Amino acid sequence: MSSSPATGGAYGVQVLIAGRQKHWREDVAGQIRRAGFSATVCDCGVDALTVLVLGLPVDVLVADVSLEGALCCSQLAVEARALRPGLRIVLASDMAEAGAEAMEHVPDALIISQDARAESIARTVREALASRN
Repeated sequence: MSSSPATGGAYGVQVLIAGRQKHWREDVAGQIRRAGFSATVCDCGVDALTVLVLGLPVDVLVADVSLEGALCCSQLAVEARALRPGLRIVLASDMAEAGAEAMEHVPDALIISQDARAESIARTVREALASRN
């Protein structure tokens, strides 16, 4: 029995969410869970990178472009891609220029507006899963 691209193997699809604002993280995690995926939530880039370094299963990273601190969003995306070349990355941004800057570092990442309507982030995660090699 083989798994389809949208099923992340024995663990199901695992989505790692990294964002500064608690309300945004909870909203995104709710969308992800309603879509039938599992969500791991972090409030900073360092914690998200730790999840990846520890080798926990992650199929898609959804990161808030406004992440700041020791590991900003662009750095998180680059480090995540270095650790896991096949990892799909979705960047959530409320500023076009911030999203464009992050895209320079990880050109195949998908961008979505942070204030997008309900369920649009889950839809973008599905698109990311469908586009993986």
